[in-house]
Amino acid sequence: MDWSNTLIRCSSLGCLFTEPQSKEAKLAGELSKTAKTHLKSVYIYEKYHRKREIITPAMRKGIECEPESISLLSRYHKKVLTKNQERFSNQHISGHPDILYGDHIIDIKTCENIWTFHDNVGESLDKMYYAQLQGYLWLTEKLSADISYCMTSANEQMLNDEKLYRLRKMNVVSEESPEFIQECEKIDLNLTYEDIPISERIIIFKVPRDEEMIAQIPAKVEKAREYLAEYEKLCLSINN
Repeated sequence: MDWSNTLIRCSSLGCLFTEPQSKEAKLAGELSKTAKTHLKSVYIYEKYHRKREIITPAMRKGIECEPESISLLSRYHKKVLTKNQERFSNQHISGHPDILYGDHIIDIKTCENIWTFHDNVGESLDKMYYAQLQGYLWLTEKLSADISYCMTSANEQMLNDEKLYRLRKMNVVSEESPEFIQECEKIDLNLTYEDIPISERIIIFKVPRDEEMIAQIPAKVEKAREYLAEYEKLCLSINN
């Protein structure tokens, strides 16, 4: 395969910006172990069209409740925000920002529950997400961005799935058992948040455009392409 035109997704840029552990590897400009591991997944997908599908409860919540997060942010900002439908690309990267608003980008992180939401309070922004947004800013030529963590309620299907799981685990006669009814009330309380003020259900990390990092992206992608070509040679030589 010709790897010279392979596009790296913005969500993967953080892997390319991680540094190798040894000083020698850093000075030599080598890719980190994290980057190489990720690029092997890129190789498998591009060559064999296989993608490792891992859907965790947190990922399911993020996918299914994204419209609710957009609605929550619209109410918070007092602006009508809509999901961006366009994927952007250039000669090096591709990406699909969540929301475009004027010269600004908003990327949404829908938290699995109130506890994972509060895990982000007082913390700094994940470096992987920072790199992802710089890719978006480069592709769209926007001036600024932010990542918005949103605490949205679980939908009805999620609530029902959790209640069914608990029912199977509990030693009760039926769904009418007082113990199970009480457990369902706990589930509803723990996974729905309409009683909490909107201002306490959103955490915003502002991300300015970083021209220095953006300028490094082409070289990082070229290094990744070189690794993919070398890795293919290695794979083809295994039994020769």
